[in-house]
Amino acid sequence: MSKPFFDKIDVFTARTHGFYTYRIPTLVYTQKGTLLAFAEARVGGTSDWAGMSLIMSRSLDKGKTWEPMKKLASSEKTPVHNAVAIIPNDSSKIHFLYCHNYNQAFYMESEDDGQTFSEPVDITYIFEEYKPDFKFRVFATGPGHGIQLDNGRLIVPVWLGRRHNHRPQVASVIYSDDNGKNWHRSEVILEPLINPGENGAVQLADGAVLLNLRNETEISRRAISISKDGATNWSKPVFDEALLEPVCFGGIIRLTNEKKEDKNRILFVNPDSIEGEPTVVFNLRPRQNLSVKISYDECKTWPVSKTIEPGSSGYADLAVGENYTIYCLYERNCPIDKDFDTEAMTLARFNLAWITDGQDEIKK
Repeated sequence: MSKPFFDKIDVFTARTHGFYTYRIPTLVYTQKGTLLAFAEARVGGTSDWAGMSLIMSRSLDKGKTWEPMKKLASSEKTPVHNAVAIIPNDSSKIHFLYCHNYNQAFYMESEDDGQTFSEPVDITYIFEEYKPDFKFRVFATGPGHGIQLDNGRLIVPVWLGRRHNHRPQVASVIYSDDNGKNWHRSEVILEPLINPGENGAVQLADGAVLLNLRNETEISRRAISISKDGATNWSKPVFDEALLEPVCFGGIIRLTNEKKEDKNRILFVNPDSIEGEPTVVFNLRPRQNLSVKISYDECKTWPVSKTIEPGSSGYADLAVGENYTIYCLYERNCPIDKDFDTEAMTLARFNLAWITDGQDEIKK
């Protein structure tokens, strides 16, 4: 039986390296065993519209130590934001997308495990194709990691908003069937949700794609929508009673697949709390009690939950590494009453035995 383990380390800390704070984590584990942590390094304040740099740090020893951060894109007065990274199943290439000023999108790739990236290619054209259905003013990719389906299709969650404050808002995905060379838009997802967005994607065991959707509906639960191909005919969103929604991005990832291991396991992480009064605008609640959950039946139920950070916490992304080690990069101490002034971007490292108190072990 595997022994439970759990540890934490701060990767990016506020008021360091000339930046005011770090927000919006993206985390991936590469085919070569390297952890890549991405974040928005904001200048002068916490605003989503601050000048900022998109930064990345690499860990070659499973998260114990981290290389000096690198700037992948930067703007002194406008945001560069919403990083999305995809690790393919069939190559060592790293796909990377990001946005500028909520009205441009770019694609880059790395062939050397994240040491360097290609020059950015403008892919804003794909968002312009949404205008016949939804007249938007702002948009963004992700955040968090994207996925590659078994058939090679790349999936990147996106959202679009009508106003400067992002609302009213719809969710969707963009996808590529030629390894990132060309991108296509999917349908928009809205009703019965209020302002759905910042959705996470996971491929189900039957090949379909499930979106786990942030939303501002008063029921305060996450919502799900499913497409057989990850691009068309999304099902009408339904609320997941087991997943509380304080209105915050949450991460989702597959841990095991019964085709390769003993059973299906999917992980989900978010601030698991709706305590406290919601804000008058947007129904936001204090973000706290960051917890990871396990589903054994493809997101139908979530019988196991374990707290990672009991106090103030926020956005979080997940990655799975060698020997099924689980990594979670999350915002630690980011209070709502201080405009989410995040103290640190923290990496938690743990295993299945820790989540389940030794009651579950992966067998091949």
